[in-house]
Amino acid sequence: MTFNAILNLNDTQMTTVKSKYIGELRTSSIHVKSGAEITTDAPTDNNGKGEAFSPTDLLATALGSCAVTIMGLCALQNNFDIGTPSFNIGKTMAAAPRRVAKLNVVISFTKPSFTEKQKQILRHAAENCPVAKSLHPQLVQELIFNW
Repeated sequence: MTFNAILNLNDTQMTTVKSKYIGELRTSSIHVKSGAEITTDAPTDNNGKGEAFSPTDLLATALGSCAVTIMGLCALQNNFDIGTPSFNIGKTMAAAPRRVAKLNVVISFTKPSFTEKQKQILRHAAENCPVAKSLHPQLVQELIFNW
């Protein structure tokens, strides 16, 4: 069966992403609406080649991306601009069971200044984004804001 045939198996469902295992500890996923593709690879410390995002890297990226996206949405709703912040994400793994134990997201802003009220809005938005609220409570989430 071809990859396209596999992707079409569930076309009647509300599918967001269609994925398959492509061997050598890798997966390939296609975002249905846009056609964008992502390949994952197991990390080198878990028998992979480390040549692409690992699934847990995507989890970490999802938290940072969601936090900043929701901050942008809240700023828009409150009539102010967040500029073009960048963010770096750190991930700490735990063993027994192997899992993500901590995610550290450092958000740095290029905009020169925010009021205290705007900072409060942005902090609250990031801390309450859908990904943050979907993660297990034992997973430590640390958000650092460089204003």
